[in-house]
Amino acid sequence: MTTDVVQEFDFSRTFDAPRERVWRAWSDPVALAQWWGPKGTTMRVLKHDFHPGGMFHYTISFQPSHVMYARFIYREIVAPERVAFVISFSDAEGGITRAPFPQLEGKWPLEVLNTVTFTEQGGRTTVALRGRPINATEEERAMFAANAASMRQGFGGAFDKLADVLAKA
Repeated sequence: MTTDVVQEFDFSRTFDAPRERVWRAWSDPVALAQWWGPKGTTMRVLKHDFHPGGMFHYTISFQPSHVMYARFIYREIVAPERVAFVISFSDAEGGITRAPFPQLEGKWPLEVLNTVTFTEQGGRTTVALRGRPINATEEERAMFAANAASMRQGFGGAFDKLADVLAKA
């Protein structure tokens, strides 16, 4: 018997920038390439169709010889308030693949639905991200929940890079 317990991941950060500028950093492929991904990585945009049903396909490199592919499929875009997308690891053509990390082999969800909201108060913008596995097995949901600290570190590094990009804008 399987239970349908959904594990969610929440992460938020407040930036010293107006919402429109923060929104552009999420919606513009040139800006995304400057900050998306953990610290110490570089990112290259392969495709960016920013509309519901569109794909953002990209690579993340930890070092020149270690390149990973990933993608978003945008589900909802309400500028400049909210964006929802399904994120997955992918192959070079944009097809879904399993996580390329041996410790997660076959246990990481193929798809994670992320909903990001942008709220502004006094010229500062809070970005709140909520993610949860979809179409996942119980084992995959458990692995997702067990990796909350790692995801927090990864998003923390990415949001640090975003803060740097916003400070220069």
